[in-house]
Amino acid sequence: MQSKATTVAAYLAELPPDRRAALEAVRKVILENLDGNYEEGMQYGMIGYYVPHRVYPAGYHCDPKQPLPFAGLASQKGHMSLYLCSLYGDFAEGELAWFTEAWKKAGKKLDMGKACVRFKRLEDVPLEVVGEAIRRTPAKRMIAQYDAVREAQAAKSGKPPTAKPVARKKAAAKKAASKKAPAKKAGAKKTAAKKTAAKSRAK
Repeated sequence: MQSKATTVAAYLAELPPDRRAALEAVRKVILENLDGNYEEGMQYGMIGYYVPHRVYPAGYHCDPKQPLPFAGLASQKGHMSLYLCSLYGDFAEGELAWFTEAWKKAGKKLDMGKACVRFKRLEDVPLEVVGEAIRRTPAKRMIAQYDAVREAQAAKSGKPPTAKPVARKKAAAKKAASKKAPAKKAGAKKTAAKKTAAKSRAK
């Protein structure tokens, strides 16, 4: 359930009191353990934590205008969600194993998808585990993991990573401009020839 809020404060303000309190508590732990090269803001209709373009200029390959996602907090229709991108994919198997074990050792039931932890109450979340998960993945490590995943995908497919949408648009524009250029030159030559012929007749 995506929100149209443009700031974290506005997002939290639109939530019911119990949801707001729960997300604020998780958010506090995230911010206390977040590497300085991450930033917090609204991303994909939820509270996002991401590697900004000043640190990773390429951005997220699915949409280079978006910074590289790291974590997220959201209030869904029937639950709340904590997204941890560092636990997603083959390169995260070690981290995922650690996280799963740590959560269970805390005596909490883990309801988790590929990288999304679902919970209905703050009491369902071992905050110390969340803090450690955030602390274990500084931005430098997140970038390295992300790049490794992209390279592995490219190697598996036998093709280089697909061109970013922005790059494709620039390439198309450059190609179109190169096609127009000869036509413009030809037009200019014809105009010059006509002027020369007109001057000759005038004489």
